[in-house]
Amino acid sequence: MILTRDEILNNVKSGKIHISPFDKLMLNPNSCDYRIDYKLLELADLPIDPKKQSSYREINFTDDGCVLSPNKTYLANTYEEIGSDVFVPSLIGKTSLGRLGLFLQITADLGNLGAKHKWTLELKTVQSVKIYPMMRIGQVTFWKTAGKKDIKYTGKYDKFSIAKSSEIYKEFSGKQKR
Repeated sequence: MILTRDEILNNVKSGKIHISPFDKLMLNPNSCDYRIDYKLLELADLPIDPKKQSSYREINFTDDGCVLSPNKTYLANTYEEIGSDVFVPSLIGKTSLGRLGLFLQITADLGNLGAKHKWTLELKTVQSVKIYPMMRIGQVTFWKTAGKKDIKYTGKYDKFSIAKSSEIYKEFSGKQKR
C-alpha cells in the first residue's frame, strides 16, 4: 500500500520517514519530489565488462545547467537524503521530464528498508535535454511492508551519499562477501 501526502508528512514528523532537507511544498498526493545535486558521472561509451570497475567522467555542472546527450548513461545523486526503517522508498522520474525523453531510475527504482542516504540516480535520454542542479527531477513514494522488518539493507551501496558507479565487478573478483 502506497502512502498518501498526509501519511508521508505524518511519518516525516514522527521520524519514521527520513527526508533531509525536508520541504512540505515538495509533497504531492502520494509522493514527495526530490532534487538533483551538482555532480554527474558520465559512463564510458565503450561496453563495460562486469568483471572490471566502471569508467566514467566526472561533471560538475553549474546553475547554467548541463546538456545530457542521447544514448549516454549518467549517474547523479539526490540532493536530499531519503530513507526509512519502516517503509520502502521507490524513486521514480517526473512525467514532465519523461515526456522530453529523459528517463530516470529505469532499472533500480526500489530502495531498501534501513537505507537512508542520498540516492544514486540513473539518467538516460533519447534526445538532448538540459538539466539544472537543484531542479525537481523525480519523486519518491513510500510503501507499507508486510512481515518482519528486522533485516535492514547492508549491501554495496548503503554507505554512499554521492553518485556511485557500479561495483558489480566485486562479485566477480571475490572482493565482496556474499
